[in-house]
Amino acid sequence: MRMERSHRPVVTALGLALVVAFESAAAQAGATRATDPRLTFQPKQPGPGSLIRVTIDRLAGNGDSVVSVAGDMANEPLHFLESAGGSRVALAAIPIDASDSVVARVLVGYASGAIDTVHSSLRFPHHPPPLAVARTGGRMRGASRLRVDARFTRPMADSTAARIEQENALARDVGRRAHDTPKLWTYPFLRPRASRVTSRFGSGRVFNGRVSSSHLGIDYRGALGEPIRAANRGVVALVAAFYLAGNVVYIDHGAGLVTGYFHMSQPEVSAGDTVERGQEIGLVGATGRVTGPHLHWSARFGDLTIDPADLLSLGAPFTAPDTTPEKRTLIRIRKPR
Repeated sequence: MRMERSHRPVVTALGLALVVAFESAAAQAGATRATDPRLTFQPKQPGPGSLIRVTIDRLAGNGDSVVSVAGDMANEPLHFLESAGGSRVALAAIPIDASDSVVARVLVGYASGAIDTVHSSLRFPHHPPPLAVARTGGRMRGASRLRVDARFTRPMADSTAARIEQENALARDVGRRAHDTPKLWTYPFLRPRASRVTSRFGSGRVFNGRVSSSHLGIDYRGALGEPIRAANRGVVALVAAFYLAGNVVYIDHGAGLVTGYFHMSQPEVSAGDTVERGQEIGLVGATGRVTGPHLHWSARFGDLTIDPADLLSLGAPFTAPDTTPEKRTLIRIRKPR
């Protein structure tokens, strides 16, 4: 870790900057601090696609109050919240193509005008990223062998490849814009279905014995017409029909977090709708590249794809205790429209 004292505002790759007014005051602030800010990560050895906690502490006790904390990691902004003992905590993501380390940089601004810049690298054991294995046609240990419509494994027409790239760009844009949305949720994230998980994040798959890919979401079992529920409060950012994902709904939860719901038979919300935690947003279907009806649940932190399972255990200060009485809900099977 490296800590620097700066007397000028520092701008990150994402354009995060401390207020320019600090510059003149900082020129007069030369006292040595009793302690230096410290960055820590949890978990300490995350895998690609993990959602992690970045904590900066040792901010108190220097007689110079903190007025701002900003930063970035893996080129995504960090949204810090106050936590126990005066520390600040933010969520961050490990890119799915990260090989062995990512770097975080945090800027701490003080009332005196001083600015501390704290750098820290998070290192973890090297292993081939799942997408790299898929793209090179390498064998994927434990991969599921699936049968889908032959049109999904034949060589693609240029127009189809362009469509898929455009749809991927739309999803990335939803994630980027989520950094500009304030945090919209209070309580813990929920599973979008109460059914059994049939495929987890990062598992390998081989379609029709030819096309390899890594599964970048969680699949839940479902029959046609069964309900799909919003994992948490948010604003519907996109409703569309994608080539591979079929009928999709993306929800912007704010603070950089987005969840996606794929292969629907019928979306029941529209872009711009505010949805509540647990609200029905659509019906299970078999649209897009599928072997049968199910829900594929995905998640993003900004531009980065993450494991949705990590949303289910965020804890304080990101979520408040859930005091809602447990309700037993009968699943109604509807005929798709």
